[in-house]
Amino acid sequence: MADPEPSVAKSRHPVFLPKIFSTLKSYSLDLFWGDLSGGVIVGIVALPLAIAFAIASGVTPDRGLTTAIVAGFLISAFGGSRVQIGGPTGAFVVIVYNIVEKYGVDGLIICTVMAGVILVLMGVARLGVILKYIPYQLTVGFTAGIAMVIFSSQVKDFLGLRTGPVPADFLEKWAVYLENIGTLHLPTVALSILSILIIVLWPRVSRRVPGPIAALLIVTAIVNFFKIPVETIGSRFGSIPSGIPAPSLPHVTLDTIKMLLPSALTVALLGAIESLLSATVADGMIESKHRSNTELIGQGIANIITPFFGGIPSTGAIARTATNVKNGGKTPVSGIIHAVTLLVIMLIFGRWATLIPLCVLAAILVVVSYHMSEWHAFKSLLSAPKMDIAVLLVTFFLTVFIDLTIAVEVGVLMSAVLFMKRMTDVTVIRNITSELNENVDEEALRGDPGSISRRKVPDGVAVYEAEGALFFGVAESIRDTISIGKNPPRVLILRTRHVLALDATAIRALGDLKKQCDRYGTRLVISGIHAQPMIAMERSGLLYQIGQDNVCATIDDALARAREIAGGG
Repeated sequence: MADPEPSVAKSRHPVFLPKIFSTLKSYSLDLFWGDLSGGVIVGIVALPLAIAFAIASGVTPDRGLTTAIVAGFLISAFGGSRVQIGGPTGAFVVIVYNIVEKYGVDGLIICTVMAGVILVLMGVARLGVILKYIPYQLTVGFTAGIAMVIFSSQVKDFLGLRTGPVPADFLEKWAVYLENIGTLHLPTVALSILSILIIVLWPRVSRRVPGPIAALLIVTAIVNFFKIPVETIGSRFGSIPSGIPAPSLPHVTLDTIKMLLPSALTVALLGAIESLLSATVADGMIESKHRSNTELIGQGIANIITPFFGGIPSTGAIARTATNVKNGGKTPVSGIIHAVTLLVIMLIFGRWATLIPLCVLAAILVVVSYHMSEWHAFKSLLSAPKMDIAVLLVTFFLTVFIDLTIAVEVGVLMSAVLFMKRMTDVTVIRNITSELNENVDEEALRGDPGSISRRKVPDGVAVYEAEGALFFGVAESIRDTISIGKNPPRVLILRTRHVLALDATAIRALGDLKKQCDRYGTRLVISGIHAQPMIAMERSGLLYQIGQDNVCATIDDALARAREIAGGG
């Protein structure tokens, strides 16, 4: 179903316009039945995932349910996608677990609110295009790393090990597992394997009932019918509240905010990436177009409000969003129905959730981590250029062995440096006059009608050409390549027809070139300048130093100007 956006000037696009407002204008009973089907089914699918993600994150199961209900409702009500389903996701497990370990649940609540504020500010600043600037190898690297950490966190419950509290550090965690492998509980292992088999094979039986729900119901029934002694939600966490808790917020200090800011930035960045990626995937499924800035603001609102009720960070969930679409969801109403479905389940059946064995939740997360790892993409990237492989592996290993926050920061920094290196490599500054003297003219070889060899260059005129972006990475190359001290020409023509971008450092280098020309009595002429470099030079004052008569549209105009200056040729 197409969802046309008005084709108007950017200034008329409101930064915040939830999709629900536009979809309800033409809402119909047919749409409602589709939304009801999609919402109810995805609500059932979200139940075990919300509980499992909460436990894996180091908090109680009810916090996961609360997040799925409150954040799921708010993301659908205020988001910029027609079919986005929001809630706790695997992307946050690592960072949330570390925050809880270091700062406790109160620290997590404050951090989530801060991340929500950052997301709102990102939306207001129209940073919805952020996904375009996140390299693919970086996303695959930290996603695969998160998947590995999630898998590792579930080994204890999957095998039924008697280890006590497990360390957060990856290597220490596996050391504890190996030391306690003798405590492996065979009934737990058998039930875990059974759960995975049910999840994987259940679609052959029925596609209407999700595999994770089938595994949860079947294994829970087996455990309670045969009185199998395995650890359950009730035995570890006690009872689960049958309702949403009253809103509250812990005491906040400036020192706490400063301490949690790096983690909040990571949570906000992850939430932005995953929600926009999920919305983009959904666009392809329903032939629609999400409003990225509104989506960021909607995600921010959800992360600001949900912690007041004890919730954890939330974002758009790709798998649940796809499930919603496949089962008939077409508008944000389906996401609201998903939240209401979870609330009804919590109110009516919440007390029975204590009977769920932890091994079945561990099995669900093992399957989630497998799909999340994107190992096919990871494997294919290992044949990419070496620097891309470096970004992939560094991000992956830092996520697994050090910290997700550091992994994202280092990955972004490496990607930026890699981009600058590549931009520097493709930027060329050539002395065309020298090449002509050596009977070399690359433009002529390419059949370029603008080649210098097709024109007569007056005596005393030197022609240089720059290709690529002129930015701080190539500023020294400008100074090194264009040197006129030994045999200064009367006129120096700098062709910039292939230069589309110019930054302040490059402007400074061109200013130094102009001063050098002035010292040796050489006139500097610019040829073929584009709009952005022209505007940048004008704002810096360099355009007026060079003189507007010396800025020419074409090489023929520049050569004519050179003849005029040199007295003909």
